[in-house]
Amino acid sequence: MTTKTAKKTTTKSKSLPELPRMPFAFEVLNLASKQRSKAKKVEVLQKYGELSLKMILKWNYDTSIVSVLPEGEVPYSGFDDQRNMNLKLSEVISDEVRRMHEVGSFSLGATDKEGHTTIRREAKHFYRFVRGGDDAMNAIRRETMFINILEGLHPLEAEIIVLVKDGKLEDRYKISKEVVATAYPDIVWGDA
Repeated sequence: MTTKTAKKTTTKSKSLPELPRMPFAFEVLNLASKQRSKAKKVEVLQKYGELSLKMILKWNYDTSIVSVLPEGEVPYSGFDDQRNMNLKLSEVISDEVRRMHEVGSFSLGATDKEGHTTIRREAKHFYRFVRGGDDAMNAIRRETMFINILEGLHPLEAEIIVLVKDGKLEDRYKISKEVVATAYPDIVWGDA
């Protein structure tokens, strides 16, 4: 007589992939977006969250924060090709993603060799792009400053800022306001 015993199976939860030290915002948002569960998305945002990431997420999801920049496409010449002003950001992003596929690396973080600035470094200027931030600033000067910041950023970082100014971050990344509010309970929402 044989007795049949049920095998015990334990499922070990997969650990999150490690991002480089001081990752770009697009790396954090991309990793969070790829997670299937709300809990994993929250875990990623908490692990890699810092002030500038919270700032852009609040700017995007808080309806009481109104962008004073024109909505839509932004003229973009990029860090390397500042002599060509006829490009649109979406074209540059497509080229950059293609280049990253060719190289086989999507992770840049602190190892970026092209001298791009980061959202982390430029976040101190973002108050100028929302109502109540620097209302005395001339609109042309504000838009020029915005474009100059975008041109110094990595194209995928610049894409985030353009999406955020239009409140459309969720069109590109699968991260809801609910996930952000759970990950960062310290954010005070103006539209709550």
